[in-house]
Amino acid sequence: MTKLENFSKGIIKENPVLVLVLGTCPTLATSTNVMSALGMGIAATIVLLCSNIVISALRKVIPDKVRIPCFIVLIAGFVTMVQMLVKAFAPELDQSLGIYLPLIVVNCIILGRAEMFAQKNSVIDSAIDGLGMGAGFTLTLVLMGTIREVFGSGTFFGLPIPVLADHNVSILTMAPGGFFVFGLLIALVNKLSPDKAKKKQFGCAGCPSAELCQGKNCGEVEADG
Repeated sequence: MTKLENFSKGIIKENPVLVLVLGTCPTLATSTNVMSALGMGIAATIVLLCSNIVISALRKVIPDKVRIPCFIVLIAGFVTMVQMLVKAFAPELDQSLGIYLPLIVVNCIILGRAEMFAQKNSVIDSAIDGLGMGAGFTLTLVLMGTIREVFGSGTFFGLPIPVLADHNVSILTMAPGGFFVFGLLIALVNKLSPDKAKKKQFGCAGCPSAELCQGKNCGEVEADG
């Protein structure tokens, strides 16, 4: 895999939100407007980049048995630094993100990349992977935030949009609207990448009731098919 492929895979092919379906909670909670979505995306990207670099650099030092606690401690340290910077220089953004900013510590995207990529690859490749995944996460948040704010509130970055300001669909700023937009984007990505959908076939070996039916039902299904 080239450096470019390593970076670009996080945007579409392995988008952490729309393909891997990770970080759903902060995605839905912070994408009600573009500003909070952009802030969360940048904060998560910084933590993802820094944690990937450090974990990759220490991958031969951290004992395998305690790697997960070590990863969490490192990630928590970077999240704390980011949170302090946001509180100091962007207090309005800190209030907008609320509890979801410190909860980056347990974001599945960050811990997942540390476990699946950073601890197995070089520092440079891990940094590129972190930037790519962060970019994909940020773009998804901004896209969802734009749709929900423009059509749900009639504003963009807090500025009112003519016509839409008086004729908005307020449910888009609520939880049901968030799930609706989220589902539409997942469907769009699947449509644009039909080759990524793989059909899985399960035999008797993976069936918990295999011992009871002894494969008879499976044979009937195959005969009917």
